[in-house]
Amino acid sequence: MFAKSALAYAPLPLPDRTDYAPAEMQSHADEFLAHMQRRHTVRDFTDQSVARSVIESCIRCAGSAPSGANHQPWHFVAIANPALKQQIRAEAEEEERRFYAGGAGDEWIKALEPIGTNEDKPHLTTAPWLIVVFAQRWGEFDDGSRYKNYYVPESVNIATGFLLAALHTAGLCSLTHTPNPMKFLNTALGRPASEKPTMIIAIGHPTAEAKVPSVAKLKKPLEEISTVFE
Repeated sequence: MFAKSALAYAPLPLPDRTDYAPAEMQSHADEFLAHMQRRHTVRDFTDQSVARSVIESCIRCAGSAPSGANHQPWHFVAIANPALKQQIRAEAEEEERRFYAGGAGDEWIKALEPIGTNEDKPHLTTAPWLIVVFAQRWGEFDDGSRYKNYYVPESVNIATGFLLAALHTAGLCSLTHTPNPMKFLNTALGRPASEKPTMIIAIGHPTAEAKVPSVAKLKKPLEEISTVFE
């Protein structure tokens, strides 16, 4: 993407500008809050298809996120291929069996009890799409030489948040899944050593019987998650 010959600062006038009145600003903030409060993580998906174009639009949204030095140190692999989803499920469940058999430790397993998870991950094959998020440790100039990426975890986390919000806005449900370790995903998906998988996101429509753990509706109040100096 980057050329060594084109790294100079070249400012542009702000291309998009929003100037809401205070009441309208509050209204938009409240509407978005209500919209995102309707987002739920589910584990019960139908196999109803989702158009590739919808997934690509959501990934474009993720790609618009801010990043350290604008290096955009991420790569998103979208998977609908049934055989590849089955391979990922088999390898992920192998890691999960080790996790639940003692690899995680008693405290971590106890913390997961209210969520109701176990080593079985049927969503990885039932959901019509998986997106695997990769963080790029370094990039390459157009001549093949390397450059360092900056604030990689922070940048990828912001982009993943954009992606989850976009999927919800499109009317889809998602489930973030982080088997540990995840290096098998580089091999399965042909990604280079410069990239580290950070998450598998299952995407689709919830079943009619889909449930969420009651604890998921318990959110910390504003006074516990924020401090204001005015």
